[in-house]
Amino acid sequence: MTNTLTPPASEEYAPFYADYIQRAIKRNDILAALPLQIDEIRSALGHLTDEQARFKFGPVEWSIKEVTGHLIDGERVFSYRLLRISRNDQTPLPGFDQEDYVREAGFDNSALGDLLDEFEFLRRANILAVKNMSGESVSRLGTASGAAVSARALIYMLVGHVEHHMASLRENYLPVLK
Repeated sequence: MTNTLTPPASEEYAPFYADYIQRAIKRNDILAALPLQIDEIRSALGHLTDEQARFKFGPVEWSIKEVTGHLIDGERVFSYRLLRISRNDQTPLPGFDQEDYVREAGFDNSALGDLLDEFEFLRRANILAVKNMSGESVSRLGTASGAAVSARALIYMLVGHVEHHMASLRENYLPVLK
């Protein structure tokens, strides 16, 4: 693949994902943002104790560990979609209920360090996968959650999803713990 990746057109993703795409576009170099986010997450959360990482800013909100676990789930789901679509698999891919995934995972019982490691390992694997994709495979379109999506849009979603949740952590969680 080339060393640059152009942003996806609006027809390459469902409107629901527009926020993620726009957040990723603000990073300018999407391929550089992929590894940088590993360090950014560790810098923001790595100093927290497990008790601090169980903090929720509201009764129905996720804890910091649950947000981190959700980032892991998102990384897995988006990368699976990316794999299938980049390989020209035209099978429609289902959506998933993020609330069910977080509830069933029990992330608050995991060590925060383990969650951060898991995210890093998944992201590093995704960086290698993206690096080795051809321009043709990145341009491919498939269907996920009932809507058209391109492999390129999924790469942007990987970054934008993390940006979205990191903004929430910085606004709603971390200031309370200082």
